[in-house]
This record gives sequence, C-alpha cells and structure tokens, in this order.
Amino acid sequence: MGKAFFWVIMVLVLISGFAFAPEKAELAIHPMDQFIVKPLFGYGEVGAFTITNVTLWMFFAVLAVTALMVLGTRSREIVPGRGQSVAELAYGFVYKMVEDVAGKDGVRFFPYIMTVFMYILMANFLGLIPSSFTTTSHIAVTAILGFGVFFAVTILGFVLNGSKFLGLFWITSAPLPLRPVLAIIELISYFVRPVSHSIRLAGNVMAGHAVLKVFAGFAGALGLFAFVPVFAVTAIYALEVLVSFIQAYVFTILTCVYLKDALHPSH
Repeated sequence: MGKAFFWVIMVLVLISGFAFAPEKAELAIHPMDQFIVKPLFGYGEVGAFTITNVTLWMFFAVLAVTALMVLGTRSREIVPGRGQSVAELAYGFVYKMVEDVAGKDGVRFFPYIMTVFMYILMANFLGLIPSSFTTTSHIAVTAILGFGVFFAVTILGFVLNGSKFLGLFWITSAPLPLRPVLAIIELISYFVRPVSHSIRLAGNVMAGHAVLKVFAGFAGALGLFAFVPVFAVTAIYALEVLVSFIQAYVFTILTCVYLKDALHPSH
C-alpha cells in the first residue's frame, strides 16, 4: 500500500509539473547538438586545419594524462600522495592486463597500450564535465584509435612471423572440408575488427551523453518540479562515470587480445 501511494504521488508530481510549466518552456530537446563540431575561433566551415572544440578537448585530455603520469609522480615518495597513488594504480592495472592477456612478450608494447588507455580514460572523464566536449563520442576520433591498433598489430604480425601470421585464419583443429569456409569467416571478422573496435567506444559514449541531455532538458522545462528528472540525471551520471572507465578498459583489453594474435598466431 505504501509503495502504491508513493508511485501515485510521483505520477501526480510529473503530471502537475508539465501542467504548470510555462507555455513557452523549452520542451524541444536536441540531445545531438552537443556533438556538433564547431570552430574554436570565429565562425565558418570546419576545414582540415581548423582548430575546433574537438581539438581543444583532445589537447586537454593530453594535458590531463601528462599532469597525472608526469607531474603527479615527479616526487616519487616512498609513501605516495594522491596523485602518485592514482598513477601507480593505473600503471599496475594496465601492466597486469597486458601481461595476463598478451603474455610476457607483449610487455614490451606496454607504453603504447598504456598511452591508449590513459588517453581514452581522460577523454571520457573530461567529457562528463558540464559544457565540455566528449571527443570519444566521434567516430572520426575513435576510428583513428581503432585503425591505429589494427595496422600496428597487422604489421607487427607479419614482421615477427612472416607468412606464418596467416595461420591465424587457417583453423587446423577444424575438419579439412570446413577450413576454407572458416578461413573466409576469420578473414572477414579480422577486417571488421577496427570498425567494431571504434564504433563500440563512440556508440556507448554518445548514447550515454544523449540520455543525460534528454533528462537535463526535462529538468529545465519542469521548473519547480525539476527535482524529478534530476534524480534520474544523477543516477545516469553515476552510471556514465562507470561506463567511461569500462569503455577505456574494453578498448584496451581488445587491443591486448589483438596483440596476442600478432605475437602468437598459431594459438
């Protein structure tokens, strides 16, 4: 009975909020406007060398990584401070991931993987700041990251293994008649990797921010009763903080998996 009464009150609050909202309230919500690329200085079309809001927040992400990993660890105290503790935690987390997934041979590529992880993580977190720009919501940014991993792993596979790298597509454990079919499937899935790698990151980040924008728009339109969607915004924001880390982790661990295939194509 108590729960039913609570939900009735919540419904009445929502209805009354819309009923008493001003007639000119801004109910038209455009969640995708936050992803528009704009020139940073002046107006006009965005060209190949135009400094945009994307450029600015990518630069901020690099500064944030530098501040944490370089400035935060410059003292190197035996009893670490907050900055050094976070940097060491991130270092150990990624190092253990590379070692567990790619093996001991993959540790020599740790600097590259660490850089990718920290950049995506900082870009995701900076995108949660109100009025900021989420660079990882754009496929143009994530595609560069995804195809960078793809080309690096492919070239590395041929350099280290030569023609044996093609053994990645030839499933020797399968019956001989099925091997050509499986080889075609493996080949297609291999070339789809950079696409799925980049779209997964951009799609998840964009979807979360769009939902935040929708609920924030309701909060602005309801006026006095804005506290109702604000609760939802708070919950979704907390979820987006978790998603920001998870997406950086997923991108990085997939990079480690692809690296393992390049180092040990016969496994």
